Amino acid sequence: MNRRNLHYIYTRNQRKHFPLADDKLLAKEVLVPAGVRMPETFRVYSYFYELRNLEQDLDAYHDFVIKPAQGSGGNGIIVIVGRSGQDWIGISGKIYTLYDLQRHISDIIFGVFSFDLGDRAIIESRIVQHAEIELLSPLGLADVRIILCDNHPVMSMTRIPTRQSEGKANLHQGALGIAIDIASGITTHGSFLGQPVDTHPDSGIYLIDRTIPFWPEIVKLALSAAQAVPLKYLGVDISISQDGPQLLEINVRPGLEIQNVNNRGMLQILQAMTVKNGSHDE
Repeated sequence: MNRRNLHYIYTRNQRKHFPLADDKLLAKEVLVPAGVRMPETFRVYSYFYELRNLEQDLDAYHDFVIKPAQGSGGNGIIVIVGRSGQDWIGISGKIYTLYDLQRHISDIIFGVFSFDLGDRAIIESRIVQHAEIELLSPLGLADVRIILCDNHPVMSMTRIPTRQSEGKANLHQGALGIAIDIASGITTHGSFLGQPVDTHPDSGIYLIDRTIPFWPEIVKLALSAAQAVPLKYLGVDISISQDGPQLLEINVRPGLEIQNVNNRGMLQILQAMTVKNGSHDE
């Protein structure tokens, strides 16, 4: 981790640009004008007084996602899939009252889920994932993470929620990590809680030797995002809807667990890549 930080993150990413990765709204301001497809922002709440019209605001949308602009690890995200009378239905079937949503958004603004004392709450369009991905990931929204260095893909995986992870695509909370061969888009190796697996622990579906839909478009989207920001070592997280990939967020400090998922280290790949491109990272 120290080697990654010293030779790749800090040499390619100036700290003044870190907020682009830490704040989803700032990222959207740069990436969307550059042609990077992301979920549509419906509303942004920055102050508590703005919540007085929340019910009327949300009446305009059948389904949506509430998330903190500066959250991480899937914390603070609520996915709404419809209405039940005056209430809202979460993706797990949980019922949310207006008071529940007001309180949750207040928590976001207060900074409960973020790095700072204050934050902004985003209401954005919900991604309904591709049928093939839904088959692999029936318990929540899966994503694809690609790590890039100097605008070149280095390593990739898909993160698949489980009951253990409570529907979140977070490896440290118990999501599955499935390696993806960058050249072909075919899954090659799986990891669950640090142990190799080839089937989903909950559904039993076989996870290896599957082609990820829209793979060329996913790689193209990741490259477009990397080229649009001044961060030259980063991870991009992408979800796959029925009509193609959408970028969820960028990460200036992508974790190293992707190496265990792929059953190989990144150092040799990075060294070969940087030598080829004319630099010599140690």
